[in-house]
Amino acid sequence: MRRVQSQVVYDELSVAIDEIQAVSGSHSAYYLPAGELPLDSWRYRYVKRAVDIVLGLLMALMFLIPAILIALAIRLTSTYPVFYSEKRIGRNGVAFRIWKFRSMRPHIAPHRSTYGHAEGIVLQWRMEKRGYDPRVTRIGRFLRRWSLDEVPQLFNVLRGDMSLIGPRPVVKAETHLYKHLLPFYLAATPGLSGLWQVSGRSDLDYETRASLDATYVQTWSLKADLVIFLRTFPAVLLRVGAR
Repeated sequence: MRRVQSQVVYDELSVAIDEIQAVSGSHSAYYLPAGELPLDSWRYRYVKRAVDIVLGLLMALMFLIPAILIALAIRLTSTYPVFYSEKRIGRNGVAFRIWKFRSMRPHIAPHRSTYGHAEGIVLQWRMEKRGYDPRVTRIGRFLRRWSLDEVPQLFNVLRGDMSLIGPRPVVKAETHLYKHLLPFYLAATPGLSGLWQVSGRSDLDYETRASLDATYVQTWSLKADLVIFLRTFPAVLLRVGAR
């Protein structure tokens, strides 16, 4: 039943992309302003991928022992699975399954409010990440504060679903918040870190986030990726915008 519902959700996303295509008159899966983007270059397709594999392997080895300790801590403090996964929207609108260390209790139904239904409340929590979220466990708050719940996404990077640097992967419901800038998000491979992460993260509104993603796509370079990569470490250590 869940599989059928998921298929319906992503069929709706395909319809949305088709609408963008119809408006633009383009025959591609999505529309972007005329002119070649930096993401069309061989550097983005091959050199960036090679960097992802090399650095991804090094980071996986570096986080191996901490990851084992985190997994043990989660297992000893709750009866829930150690890992959590959900479908996110990747490049060209292709869905993939992202992996995290579990930081939330599953199946907590939020109360009704101005959003009118539970799905709206969950989206509100995802967007704002302010105040108290009853789904987050005690150890989950620690993991989120230091971005350690994201470590398993190195597996996504090595698989090619994600890159070390790029727009943060979103769920289908969030794609509507990108509005006219959605094609820029769909043009890039989602990243473990990105311009949004090092510019304020959850302290920024969604309009600013979408604008940053569009800027990243329009001005991409290997040098820009390196700068974002190096800026990620102080952003994590200083917990900039972490929720």
